Amino acid sequence: MDERLRFVARLLEGEKMAVLCREFDISRKTGYKIFQRYKDCGLEGLTDRSRRPYRHANKLPAQLETRIVELRRERPTWGAPKIRERLKRLYGSSIHLPAISTVHAVLDRHGLVSRGRKRRGPRLEGTPLSRPLQPNDLWCADYKGEFMLADRRYCYPLTISDFASRYLLGCEALSSTQELFAFTVFKRVFQQFGLPKAIRTDNGVPFASAHALFGLSKLSVWWLRLGIRIERIRPGHPEQNGRHERMHLTLKKEATKPAALNLLQQQARFDDFLDCYNEQRPHQALDMRYPAEIYNPSKRPYAGLEELRYPFHDRTITVTHCGRICLGARRKINLSTVLAGQNVGIKQIDEHIWLVTFMQYDLGFFDDETCRLEPGTNPFEAVLPMSPV
Repeated sequence: MDERLRFVARLLEGEKMAVLCREFDISRKTGYKIFQRYKDCGLEGLTDRSRRPYRHANKLPAQLETRIVELRRERPTWGAPKIRERLKRLYGSSIHLPAISTVHAVLDRHGLVSRGRKRRGPRLEGTPLSRPLQPNDLWCADYKGEFMLADRRYCYPLTISDFASRYLLGCEALSSTQELFAFTVFKRVFQQFGLPKAIRTDNGVPFASAHALFGLSKLSVWWLRLGIRIERIRPGHPEQNGRHERMHLTLKKEATKPAALNLLQQQARFDDFLDCYNEQRPHQALDMRYPAEIYNPSKRPYAGLEELRYPFHDRTITVTHCGRICLGARRKINLSTVLAGQNVGIKQIDEHIWLVTFMQYDLGFFDDETCRLEPGTNPFEAVLPMSPV
C-alpha cells in the first residue's frame, strides 16, 4: 500500500504516468488502474483487495440443496434419479439442473443415504491427532525451513522422528521439496527401521496437495498403500507437531550455523547431529535418557506393495496416468492424478449411481449421465482408533 501511495502522490504532483511506471517497474495499464481506484475510492482504493471469487461456478445453491433434502424427507424411498426428475418437472428450465451424482452427494452429506455404518460430517482442516506411548505407533515428518549454503544453493532438510521415543530416524539435506526426493528418503528409512502405524505432517507439499481429492498426494497415497495412516495438523498450528518442531530448533542451533559449503558437507553435519541427538544427548523429557535407549525398530518390515483387489465390488479398474477411470470408450470419470496407476473398485449402489472405493476408503459417487465424481465424506479423517490429543 505504501508503494501505491507514493505512486499516486507523485502523479498528483504532476509527474508523467509512463516515466513513473518505468521507475516502479509496472505496466501503464496497472498504473492507470491504481490511479483510477484512488479517484473512485480515495485511500481505501489503494489497500489490498481480496482475490476470493464472488461465486463458485460449480457450487450448488443453498436453496436448491434445501429443496433436495425436503423432497427426500417427503419421499424417503426415492433415490437421486427420481428426486432429480421431480426437480426437473417442478422448475423446468428456471434452474440449472444438478447431476444425479450431485443430488446423491447432497443426500449423503445430510445423512439421508443408508451406508450400513455411521458416517461423520466433513472436517475442513487437519485430522484427528493421536498421542501414542509406544515407538513406531506414530512418526513425525517435516521440512525444516530452507537455508542458503556457502555455494549459494538452498538446502531443504527433510526430518523424520519417532513420536514416543523422540528418536531421529532421518535428516536429509535435499536440494528441493520434490516428491521424488521424499520417496527416496522414506523408502530408505522404511527399509532400515520398518513401517510405523501412522505419520503426522503438515499440509504442505509433498505430504499433501491442496488441489487433489481429500488433500491427498502421491506420497500419502503410497503411505496408505503400505498400511500407514495419515495425520495432518491444522494449518497455522505447528504446535500440534511440537516435539518435532522443538527438535528443529536444536538442529538449527547445532548443525546449520554457519552453513556448510555444499550439500555433501551439510549432510555430513546432519549425520553427526543425528548420531549425537540419538545416542549422546540426554533428553529431559525422557528422564535424561537417550532416544536410542528407548527406540526399537518396527516389527512391520517394508516389503513393497501388493496388487489391490476388490472382490466385493462390481469391477476393479486401474486409474490412468491422467487420473481417470474409464468405463468403455465413452465414460471417463476424472478422479485424481495422485491415484494414477492405483487400482480402485466401483460398485453400483443405486439406480444409475456408482460408488468409487480406494482400498477400504469410499471416495465418492458418479452417475451414468454426467460421469462426474462427487466426493463423499472425507474418509481419511473419519476413523482413528487411538485416543485424540
